[in-house]
Amino acid sequence: MTNFQMYRHIMTPGWTLGWVWAKKEVIWSMVGAQATQQGDCSKFRGGNIPHSCMKNPTVVDLLPGVPYNQQIANCCKGGVVASWGQDRSAAVSSFQLSVGRSGASNKTVKLPKNFTLMGPGPGYTCSQAKIVPSTVFISPDGRRRTQAWMTWNVTCTYSQLLASKYPKCCVSMSSFYNSTITPCPTCACGCQDKNTCVKSDTKLSSVVGLHTPNKDNTPLLQCTQHMCPVRVHWHVKLNYKQYWRAKIAITNFDYRYNYTQWTLVAEHPNLNNVTQVFSFNYKPIVPFKSKNDTGLFYGLKFFNDVLMEAGPDGNVQTELILEKDLETFTFKEGWAFPRKIYFNGDECMMPPPDSYPHLPNSAHSNLAMKLPNLALFWVLVTLAFFLIC
Repeated sequence: MTNFQMYRHIMTPGWTLGWVWAKKEVIWSMVGAQATQQGDCSKFRGGNIPHSCMKNPTVVDLLPGVPYNQQIANCCKGGVVASWGQDRSAAVSSFQLSVGRSGASNKTVKLPKNFTLMGPGPGYTCSQAKIVPSTVFISPDGRRRTQAWMTWNVTCTYSQLLASKYPKCCVSMSSFYNSTITPCPTCACGCQDKNTCVKSDTKLSSVVGLHTPNKDNTPLLQCTQHMCPVRVHWHVKLNYKQYWRAKIAITNFDYRYNYTQWTLVAEHPNLNNVTQVFSFNYKPIVPFKSKNDTGLFYGLKFFNDVLMEAGPDGNVQTELILEKDLETFTFKEGWAFPRKIYFNGDECMMPPPDSYPHLPNSAHSNLAMKLPNLALFWVLVTLAFFLIC
């Protein structure tokens, strides 16, 4: 299984793959993964019992640390698969199974059908299996080539609309030139569960099952006006002569979930001139050579690649310095804020454009420039009076 999505990885609790056998096939054995159910294997006598006799088996990855004889290359990561843009070497997950009762030749083998992929929740739609040229395997010394008996491909595509009725994150904004903070839109992620959220002043020790995930992975959120599991805050921090500085903070409001190997994607026209990024990894995403306005951010390994559950440690943040293009740079009309934000591959809800922090109007700006000069004038007058006296 190869994840070709540039910035959406399959996070914990990992992928689940299913299909329907075309005939009466069984799985004799597996390495690198396991079927969740054995099914009815009563037709098989003696000690040779199949691993799974299910007509529609469901397969999950093995956890790290299983015995070596149960492993295969690129397996045993708990179903977590990195995105292609984040780490291509970790964007692959493999397992191997021995199939019985499938036929004696490639002419009698029938392709499985109705493939399903959960990664880890819904959202994926899979195509039917398609026969492709047989895979060629090269020996470790590179001197021998062997060919698979038969190879087929299944392509699964992801849709955010199928995955969830509401967004899973939202964006708030602030700036150094305006004291107003633009919050996430109200009910950005739906307010249907607001009665079951946890208020910030609640004693967390009294909440039953606070840090225990439910079987259906339902979140336990902190009560907010947006009711989103994740909020991304973009702050325009400083303005230099040739550069400007922005701060990005990601906050987790879910008391039951840690986001492992999270990714953040921002779309902004000035990302073509990123000078420095602090405490995050950064990679530009350039799908078109003529346009470089999208960047991928993700945590440093063993430092902040895990976004902890809600609480004092439930946030990660970075700052970035961008070089100005004097022909296009401006603070007017919200230009300094991102056009789109994605967290873990899902698009976040943005505030309405008319609510962005705006520059003070020219009258206030001119008055602000005159006031210091006027104050300095009276100080000089007072000082001269005392010197004369």
